[in-house]
Amino acid sequence: MESLVPWMTLRSVHGIGNLLFGKLIDFFETPERVLDASISELVKVNGISQRLAENIKSVKKRDASYREIETAQKKGIRIITLNDPDYPPLLKEISDPPPFFYVLGKLQPHSANIAVVGSRNATDYGLSSAWEIAGNLAAMGITIVSGMARGVDTAAHEGAIEAGGATLAILGTGLLKIYPSENAGLYKRISENGAVISEFHLNAEPAAHHFPIRNRVISGLSLGVVVVEAAKRSGALITARTALDQNREVFALPGSVRSARSAGTHSLIKQGAKLAVNAQDIIEEFPFLSKFQSMGNSKQNTKKPKTEARPGDADEQRAFDILSPYPVHIDDLAFKLSMEPGNLSALLLQLELKGLAKQAPGKMFYKHED
Repeated sequence: MESLVPWMTLRSVHGIGNLLFGKLIDFFETPERVLDASISELVKVNGISQRLAENIKSVKKRDASYREIETAQKKGIRIITLNDPDYPPLLKEISDPPPFFYVLGKLQPHSANIAVVGSRNATDYGLSSAWEIAGNLAAMGITIVSGMARGVDTAAHEGAIEAGGATLAILGTGLLKIYPSENAGLYKRISENGAVISEFHLNAEPAAHHFPIRNRVISGLSLGVVVVEAAKRSGALITARTALDQNREVFALPGSVRSARSAGTHSLIKQGAKLAVNAQDIIEEFPFLSKFQSMGNSKQNTKKPKTEARPGDADEQRAFDILSPYPVHIDDLAFKLSMEPGNLSALLLQLELKGLAKQAPGKMFYKHED
């Protein structure tokens, strides 16, 4: 516990943000040495004025730091500092890495990560695409990074988990403030299949300015960022911009020209983002990920040869005919067919088993086309 207190103490100094914190650690190596340094030594660091040096010298250890660390330990939450061997090297590369962050779950610092982000108010097309791309990447051994927001983020996390892969959720709140609240179950599943991460104190509320801050961590942890759906003004576009600033690859999924929720992704493509419609388009941009591509191919090759599947009886045929490449909720399908949802669910299950239909998050079904 004592070793973490200097980190929190230095971080609490008024005027010391992530950038200056990093410069101080580069110069003095540890926060203890920063706090013990004289004012004349502190001002040698680029960006540290006389006033900031005086602020550092006047700061005192806070009881709140001890309570925070104690609470984290009781909840099984780790606090990883810049000097910790488990601090991800890729995140260290950005200009303003968090001096420390909180982790619930298992963080693999050297994992190959791809971020999948997009609109909170996503279309069915956006949700199913995020779910499928994230799932296919995760099945290859790629870790999926996102922000656990409603919409695309949620679909990406769920796709990764359902594929048996790992996923990281970067929060704009503290780890003890789950937001949105309906994702409490997802929060637990992510912590069991990867990790939930935040640089904000444990009980930090979902303040608006927190989310742009966390977006740079989403991109900073990742080799590239896939924007699935985004309006012209969208948090996902902020993540794309930070990715570019961090020399990360940016991918965008094309959508309907009539959809306002794809206006942002189309703008990214115009500006040079790589068009991506599947996991393969993403993997191909990283030659060193060829081993993951091989893993994915080997998994596919273990499947039995696909036979020509067809709907069975007339009811199955009706259910198949009403499906389209775009996911539709089961209640809407049942209404169109004048069929009880329970009966339709059984038919859709048969179609899924035959490889003729697929289910997206939220009981959405669509026609499976190879």
